[in-house]
Amino acid sequence: MHTHTTAPVVLDRREGPHGEVVLRRHGELLQIIANGCFLMDTSDGRSERLLVDAALDALDDRPAPTLLIGGLGVGFSLAHAAADPRWGRITVVEREQAIIDWHHDGPLAELSGAALRDTRARILHTDLVSYVSGATESYDALCLDIDNGPDWTVTEGNNSLYSPAGLAACKARLNPGGVLAVWSAQPSSAFDDALRNAGFQRVRTEEIPVARGVPDVVHLGVRAA
Repeated sequence: MHTHTTAPVVLDRREGPHGEVVLRRHGELLQIIANGCFLMDTSDGRSERLLVDAALDALDDRPAPTLLIGGLGVGFSLAHAAADPRWGRITVVEREQAIIDWHHDGPLAELSGAALRDTRARILHTDLVSYVSGATESYDALCLDIDNGPDWTVTEGNNSLYSPAGLAACKARLNPGGVLAVWSAQPSSAFDDALRNAGFQRVRTEEIPVARGVPDVVHLGVRAA
């Protein structure tokens, strides 16, 4: 547990097409704030690591599976995926140029620097909703961590990603037998039903233990082979 006696220090503040994005330091932690809403910090990373590992565990033993990560954040998911030699191409979609800059030339480079030097990894500066709807590339796993969950979106436009049309677009980006993994700050039986209604198989949730309160979860669904 981290306790702080000093106030957070703003390291950078940007106004972008989706509003204000702030990077600040609070004690030893780096924090990302979007439009006044706390998104994430560097305190743990268990959720992001489980997101990536659960997707890989749900795949068959295909060689060098390709991975799409929705949301760069503080870089835990990217760094964890790049540290695993079993993954093939790793693509991260991030819509905030500020966050990308903080990883390339700013304080978050200490977390993601090695991953960004990995020849398997690339970052695409684009909106995830638009990308999954319009891209032609397909992947073996999609790991989405762009909101606090399907029932608690950070940006209103992200609601469409969890709609029947959005889930159909995600499924279209997956190769046969591919896995969709969605992080959430709380379980959602309605989203599990939405995954089944969208045609995903082996739908389940994995819990991430927390000290108190409702556990974080990863929702998983597999496209038919």
